[in-house]
Amino acid sequence: MIAIKLDGKPTTAAGDSLSRYAQDLYRRPGMTLVGVVELRHVERTQPAPDEDKEPAVKLRITALEIANPEQEDTLRDAQRALYLHRNAQGTLDESGDIELADRTLKLTGGLLHAIEAARYEVAVRGWADHARRALAVNGSTANELRAELRKLADGLELVLRGEPAGDGGERG
Repeated sequence: MIAIKLDGKPTTAAGDSLSRYAQDLYRRPGMTLVGVVELRHVERTQPAPDEDKEPAVKLRITALEIANPEQEDTLRDAQRALYLHRNAQGTLDESGDIELADRTLKLTGGLLHAIEAARYEVAVRGWADHARRALAVNGSTANELRAELRKLADGLELVLRGEPAGDGGERG
């Protein structure tokens, strides 16, 4: 596992964004700021093969903007959307139908665009797994690989059309 470390000192521009909040932060322990951050890779540590240390990547805050109270909800919505995309869960069954996990459906808040984003995330992961399994079969013929590729293309097309695989006609 590669460790992620944050460089303790942000760039001058990022520090300027924070400096205007220094008094409030000092007066109100536990205060929370919501912002948009840009991180840049600045260093990596690669231990020798016989060392008992983790490799590490160091990041520096290169840009940072803090939201005012009226903007915080918008940024939190964006944060929830990014979290949903990273954590969408569900299954792609044998026929290619997508079923989102209950937890993922709760994260969408019933919003159509969020549900669709989660469906795409689950479908792409499922079809990528299907392709990897097909590639892992040793000795596959060109025709067998073509058939698997056709299943992959048909399945992705059905996802794009929003159709369940069982209702989309022939596959394979």
